Amino acid sequence: MREVMEIAFCGTDNSSAYDISGGFLRNVCFLDALNLVPHVFLLFITFPILFIGWGTQSSKVQIHHNTWLHFPGHNLRWILTFTLLFVHVCEIGEGIVSDTHLKSRHLHLFLPAIMGFVAATTSIVYYHNIETSNFPKLLLALFLYWVMAFVTKTIKLVRYCQDEVPLAQLRFCITGIMVVLYGLLMAVEINVIRVRRYVFFTNPQKVKPPEDLQDLGVRFLQPFVNLVSKATYWWMNTLIISAHKKPIDLKAIGKLPIAMRALTNYVSLKDAYEEQKKKVADEPNHIPSIWLAMYRAFGRPILLSSMFRYLADLLGFAGPLCISGIVDSLNNSDDNTSKPYNDLTKPYLTSHDFLKTAYVLAILLFLALILQRTFLQASYYVAIETGINLRGALLAMIYNKMLRLSTSNLSMGEMTLGQINNLVAIETNQLMWFLFLCPNLWAMPVQIIMGVILLYHLLGKSALVGAAVIVLLAPIQYFIATKLAEAQKSTLDYSTERLKKTNEILKGIKLLKLYAWEHIFCRSVEDTRMKELTSLKTFALYTSLSIFMNAAIPIAAVLATFVTHTYSEEHPPSPAQAFASLSLFHILVTPLFLLSTVVRFAVKAVISVQKLNEFLISDEIGDDSWRNGDSALTYESCKKHTGLHPKAINRRHPIRHHLDSCEQTLRIPSRHIDIDDFAIKVTNGYFSWGSGLATLSNINIRIPTGQMTMIVGQVGCGKSSLLLAILGEMQTLDGKVHWSRLPEREVATGGYFSANETDSSFEASRRYYRDSLTGSRYTVAYAAQKPWLLNATVEENITFGSPFNKQRYKAVTDACSLQPDIDLLPFGDQTEIGERGINLSGGQRQRICVARALYQNTNLVFLDDPFSALDIHLSDHLMQEGILKFLKDDKRTLVLVTHKLQYLPHADWIIAMKDGSVLREGTLKDIQNNDVELYEHWKTLMNRQDQELEKDMEADQTTLERKTLRRAMYPRESKAQLEDEDEGEEEEEEEDEDDTMSTAMRLRTKMPWKTCWRYLTSGGFFLLSLMIISKLLKHSVIVAIDYWLAQWTSKNQNQTQNQTFCSKEGSIEESKNCYVAIFTALSAAGIVLCLVTSLTVEWMGLMAAKNLHHNLLNKIILGPIRFFDTTPLGLILNRFSADTNIIDQHIPPTLESLTRSTLLCLSAIGMISYATPYFLLALVPLGIAFYFIQKYFRVASKDLQELDDSTQLPLLCHFSETAEGLTTIRAFRHEARFKQRMLELTDTNNIAYLFLSAANRWLEVRTDYLGAFIVLTAAVASITHGPTSGIMGLGLLYALTITNYLNWVVRNLADLEVQMGAVKKVNSFLNMESENYEGTMDVSQVPKDWPQEGEIKIDNLCVRYENNLKPVLKHVKAYIKPGQKVGICGRTGSGKSSLSLAFFRMVDIFDGKIVIDGIDISKLPLHMLRSRLSIILQDPILFSGSIRFNLDPECKCTDDTLWEALEIAQLKNMVKSLPGGLDAVVTEGGENFSVGQRQLFCLARAFVRKSSILIMDEATASIDMATENILQKVVMTAFADRTVVIIAHRVHTILTADLVIVMKRGNILEYDTPEHLLAQEDGIFASFVRADM
Repeated sequence: MREVMEIAFCGTDNSSAYDISGGFLRNVCFLDALNLVPHVFLLFITFPILFIGWGTQSSKVQIHHNTWLHFPGHNLRWILTFTLLFVHVCEIGEGIVSDTHLKSRHLHLFLPAIMGFVAATTSIVYYHNIETSNFPKLLLALFLYWVMAFVTKTIKLVRYCQDEVPLAQLRFCITGIMVVLYGLLMAVEINVIRVRRYVFFTNPQKVKPPEDLQDLGVRFLQPFVNLVSKATYWWMNTLIISAHKKPIDLKAIGKLPIAMRALTNYVSLKDAYEEQKKKVADEPNHIPSIWLAMYRAFGRPILLSSMFRYLADLLGFAGPLCISGIVDSLNNSDDNTSKPYNDLTKPYLTSHDFLKTAYVLAILLFLALILQRTFLQASYYVAIETGINLRGALLAMIYNKMLRLSTSNLSMGEMTLGQINNLVAIETNQLMWFLFLCPNLWAMPVQIIMGVILLYHLLGKSALVGAAVIVLLAPIQYFIATKLAEAQKSTLDYSTERLKKTNEILKGIKLLKLYAWEHIFCRSVEDTRMKELTSLKTFALYTSLSIFMNAAIPIAAVLATFVTHTYSEEHPPSPAQAFASLSLFHILVTPLFLLSTVVRFAVKAVISVQKLNEFLISDEIGDDSWRNGDSALTYESCKKHTGLHPKAINRRHPIRHHLDSCEQTLRIPSRHIDIDDFAIKVTNGYFSWGSGLATLSNINIRIPTGQMTMIVGQVGCGKSSLLLAILGEMQTLDGKVHWSRLPEREVATGGYFSANETDSSFEASRRYYRDSLTGSRYTVAYAAQKPWLLNATVEENITFGSPFNKQRYKAVTDACSLQPDIDLLPFGDQTEIGERGINLSGGQRQRICVARALYQNTNLVFLDDPFSALDIHLSDHLMQEGILKFLKDDKRTLVLVTHKLQYLPHADWIIAMKDGSVLREGTLKDIQNNDVELYEHWKTLMNRQDQELEKDMEADQTTLERKTLRRAMYPRESKAQLEDEDEGEEEEEEEDEDDTMSTAMRLRTKMPWKTCWRYLTSGGFFLLSLMIISKLLKHSVIVAIDYWLAQWTSKNQNQTQNQTFCSKEGSIEESKNCYVAIFTALSAAGIVLCLVTSLTVEWMGLMAAKNLHHNLLNKIILGPIRFFDTTPLGLILNRFSADTNIIDQHIPPTLESLTRSTLLCLSAIGMISYATPYFLLALVPLGIAFYFIQKYFRVASKDLQELDDSTQLPLLCHFSETAEGLTTIRAFRHEARFKQRMLELTDTNNIAYLFLSAANRWLEVRTDYLGAFIVLTAAVASITHGPTSGIMGLGLLYALTITNYLNWVVRNLADLEVQMGAVKKVNSFLNMESENYEGTMDVSQVPKDWPQEGEIKIDNLCVRYENNLKPVLKHVKAYIKPGQKVGICGRTGSGKSSLSLAFFRMVDIFDGKIVIDGIDISKLPLHMLRSRLSIILQDPILFSGSIRFNLDPECKCTDDTLWEALEIAQLKNMVKSLPGGLDAVVTEGGENFSVGQRQLFCLARAFVRKSSILIMDEATASIDMATENILQKVVMTAFADRTVVIIAHRVHTILTADLVIVMKRGNILEYDTPEHLLAQEDGIFASFVRADM
């Protein structure tokens, strides 16, 4: 256009440019030069300072963040500076555009603006550095800059006013805005001087950074960093990049800032709720509104989030408008080539002309996108942070309420534990999610309305048709969403049932294998799984429908709109209209799709709030001010008391540290018992469990101080209730409970004093630290009847928050004989027990609870039937050592509820109860004298108990419990290290220590492609290929639709360029019809393909889930028994629960979303490159950036997700265990400690979740900015080398969609990576060896009734558990005649059980053979061998179902056979008395029968199977003498003609046998009849018998 131009500041084409005859200020060019001065000044001053600063602080990142002090007006300054930068950009743009209209370059039009931009950027960098180093004196430079800039701009503005430049001119507006901005910045600077007084004042103000930042533990810096870092999550960089080097752990994410801690939020929510309570206090039927309380406490951030959301939505509409502007300007650019202006020095532009320029629009579009995305992410972040804060507050509220719930509420079932757990796990999360989504509730309708208005503006009436399509289809979305929730619920029910069955199989796997019943049980699990899959099918169907609707609605809407437009208007829409409206439709679909979800969450939130309300207004227990002394006493009694603490006792007891004071607990010196000297007195008491009917009536009792009181009576007469009534857990209908104080006379006598203060208000004292209340209060230790353990180590369970004292701890564990049990545990007393830890038996749990009560340093001990689960040895030991010795030495007052009357003589005071009232009270002597009848009754009972004692002496329950524990802990013969669950495949790589770290890191950054491929192929190759083809087709068709639209709309603009298939046809009308027809056909194809793809993905996921579970179940069922010995049950169950659930429900949608967003991004990039090939050059750096972002994010996200999951479990467990142990916690008065723990757990979980959501924001901001750059490069490239306007609009439209999908690609990748972990774990089990079920013999060669005789030859038998282990049986030889009864004995580990397993080929027989009735068992098929022999195991195992099912799951026998078997086992009468007889219900594990009865059922089961060989593996170990005698008798009679091999646990059971085999270390030592063996005095058998006597 122009020749080479000379460059001059004022231009070369105007001689008058340098004319200053009219005064300097009349010359525009001089004014512009003057404007340069402040900018240059600032740069000269600040650059040296910045460079020196950077030089000294080379380690800028490392400065500890306590230096982050924000100067006053910090945020305002950032906002103003950014506005200033934006205005500078406009000024530069205006200058350059004006300049293009001139003949020569006029630098003064844009150079000052460029310098201003640089200076403004420098100013904010400079400010940030001053702020971080907290050196405000240097701010003076900025202050001078603002003043100078303000003055120079004002001069220019005044000049424009004198020249009467009209307001419409852009340059005038820009100058005006700048004057205002500089003025405001000046004001901000003055304000800093005013507040901080760093200059002009004598004493500068000293300031401290926020409290959080002084604490090095706080790593969550979002609230403290500057505005840019807040908006872009810049401070997260270090964490996310460090995740690459070492995994993120709880230490790396630190503590929550104070403002976000659960306690802070709880206080604010509670205050708001109390306020609501006060409002409705007068109106009886109104309940306080939680909604209002939530609004009061968390309303402001939600409003802020909504504001950000509105801003983002408004900016979102800039996209379509800019596209239409750019396409329009390119269309018109050919028509009006710019004419040079006449007035040479004053080329003023109007804003309208300015916005006609395509490049300006491209830049504006870029800025709008960046801003829109920043605001959107800010809105998300604020909503999420508020949601997390609300959840913390709600959890604390629920917990505090729970600690005060009345016991009757829990026991009478008004509030079950399940409901409380649901409140914690479900309702609080629903409300949290509601807060996340609630800005959408009011933002979306506005967005939809705005969108429809813009569409109408672009396309006229036809736009309403398209909008109507979208709006009408929205209710269907809602309907689908509700159906989805229902389907999910039914799936859950089935999977719970399936898990129960699987659990049973795994627990009884040994029995199932020995009886060859695996397949029957396997089938029942498969049946349940089929039902579960059916409901999963509906789930999949609705999911795919929902995905389909989301993809198809925009296609349908666009189709309707454009077809209507073509026929209603004369001409098709222009490319500008078409693509702007297309992108508007894209914007509209998202809110409509989400709206159904949001509405559903809103409904759920309303329900959750109702449940919360019910919970928060339920009954609480009364205030237990009585426990601080006599309830009848007035306030006077609570004045300071001094407590006496005899030195003698102090020697043995540590002083217990309380939460807030180290008060010494009082000890009362024992004195001769006075009748006055009682610790507790109940007068005229009537107590109820909340029903209004008195459970206990007319109670008048005393509990003497320092003595042992026993409460006795029949079952259900109210003994436990009496204890709870004294502890204040029951409702008092009438009467009083007096807790006596220490008599004054005693307090005054010597010793040394400890002053204890009492809060005058009982209320306050009760709430906080009820522990350390008053000297006159009796502290209580309580052991409930049902043992309650914490999920903690054994030691923590016993010390229960008291300081650890070694001697005392040892004394207590010895008294409760816990040491042997502790020794069995893998980590001694540091082993975790409780729900998630090791399962202990009832007796062991009970002893730990008693130990806890003894260990506490309290004046009173309440033991509620501590002997119920203990056998006689333990009870005696506990009575002697624990109660008579330990507690008496301590002179503690003991109240003991018991059924064991033989201990009555030890009692100092006895309370006998009957039917809820006291029958007698006094010493044993008193009762003997006054109530002979009762005494005699007791005596007969005592005798009977003594006889039982003798019987019991042999059935030593404890050894049995310990044995069970040992077996649970250390599977027999092999103490194999538990293999790490998932690292099966990677173990080889991690052998050598030095490069472990790097290898592990490599593994963490790699996507598990192999596992993905395995998953995809397990869905079947047909479905896989169908999915791939339909996906590709669908996306090609969608691109084709848009491409066709581009051709069609541009055809009337430039007819010559593109000859399409339709434009060749004759008339315009015909070609219009042709275009419409093809457009419709493509759209229809697109809609159909959408449905096909969404269905195939879900279907493939279902097939994969089905196959994986089926293979897993069959693999596990057929696995060798050794696998179950070495793999913990929980680990196997996890594969069936959590992992299967992920494979069923989570992977398919993630996979769908991932493929969809990836293909969308790829088709977009393809489209843009087709429109403007130059775009490919820009793609390289963008691609590299994207690769690194996703690489770093995936690793960090995986760690944070794991942290979030792992911190959630302890929190839920803490809630459930507190709910179970309420009475204990309240009796001990440990509420404050438990609250503290709950707050810690909540904060830990919240910080993990906060970091996870911040990491998601980090990613989204970065991918969104990348998307904006893609739009910018696409726009600039297409403006410079423009193709036809239609294709260009298409390219821009696709560039806009990319921004939405880039972050989904990464997030879905990260999710998929985590979820593929489940497939990997399942696969690691699928590679396991199965047992060899096939035999070498043909089934037809084996006689039907083999083995008939029962003759057994054992020949040179060698057995081991696995090829790499030592043999457990070495060259064993034996011969057993048909019908013989053989006893095998030996110490533990001598190989006797291994021998019994060898008959069933459960172990590896690698040499020798066992021949039964002439057939070598190693040649038989396993199933046949096992179905022909019978065995009775040591642990009686029953399955849930009917008695018939337990005896004969294969349903082969008649009822008579079953009754006969039951009669032989002496069970017939008992079963007859049950409802349903043979069909009576057996609960899980046979819990509704006693151990003895269960063992007899097992005997009957063995009898039903008419096998001529019966093996009894220590079958009598776990039963009492009576049952054992029955068993012996039956074996001798009913099995007289069968061969019986008895593996003996007690030698006297085999004295009657025909043959005895004594084993040691896998060899046979003695082999003869018992008589012969006993005759050898020095024989091993003889020594066994002597020891057993």
